[in-house]
Amino acid sequence: MDWINAVIQGVLLGGLYALFAAGLSLIFGVMRLVNIAHGDLIVLSAYLALTVTTALGLHPLLALVIVVPGMALVGYTLQRAILNRTMGDDLLPPLLVTFGLSVIIQNALLAGYSADPQKLQAGEIETASVALGSIALGVMPLIVFATAVVVIAALQWMFYRTALGRAFRATSDNQDIAQLMGLNRAHVFGLAMGLSLAVTALAGVFLGMRTSFDPAAGSARLIFGFEAVIIGGLGNLWGTLAGGVILGVAQTLGAKINPGYQILAGHLVFLAILAIRPRGLFPRIDG
Repeated sequence: MDWINAVIQGVLLGGLYALFAAGLSLIFGVMRLVNIAHGDLIVLSAYLALTVTTALGLHPLLALVIVVPGMALVGYTLQRAILNRTMGDDLLPPLLVTFGLSVIIQNALLAGYSADPQKLQAGEIETASVALGSIALGVMPLIVFATAVVVIAALQWMFYRTALGRAFRATSDNQDIAQLMGLNRAHVFGLAMGLSLAVTALAGVFLGMRTSFDPAAGSARLIFGFEAVIIGGLGNLWGTLAGGVILGVAQTLGAKINPGYQILAGHLVFLAILAIRPRGLFPRIDG
């Protein structure tokens, strides 16, 4: 039963990793951009939520009403003002710019909030649980996993059932032809980044409610997000959820064997899948 519990907890943890990865998967699928600053933007969202909850006395979940639109605006502005200037056939310029952005965010958070770990106080919901036989499922992990499923389902629906989704897919397939057909590539990319950071805001708030964070915490979240994306298959949103679940289960089973193996087990599973399936388990099929 302990092993079953470890698997279930790993699945729920995978929901958080899927939220880490969904924004990465989205912007890679639309504009082939690898955002090195993604983990730091997750942490920035957590600090923004901390500021909102402290200043207004709101519950972290209510703070999402401010944090999600705020981060979406940051994403749109960032893409239009900076990242669009680096987009092109060469992947190196946006990679270097997002690396520099990562350094700037970390140092700005360090100057503004210090290096002391912080945590979002969510009250009773942090310890509440529901019984499933002899297994106790935390209410907070259940909320996070359900949110991940809803977010990925909504993104999938948006991609294939809406005009915005068609614009994303057209721009992703061929930017020049999409521009000739009347799509404003800069605006479409800005919307994609804004949507990506709206999802990132969810991930940041849930991260802050689940565990403590500090200005240097973004690197590990970036790695978990990348691993989930690559395990599932680049550009495949449902694959991202599967990748997050696989990574979460690997970590909880590794911790069951030995607490020191938790992170290592996830990395080993990632490397094994990458060696066997270099494009991930469920790569997106273009065409």
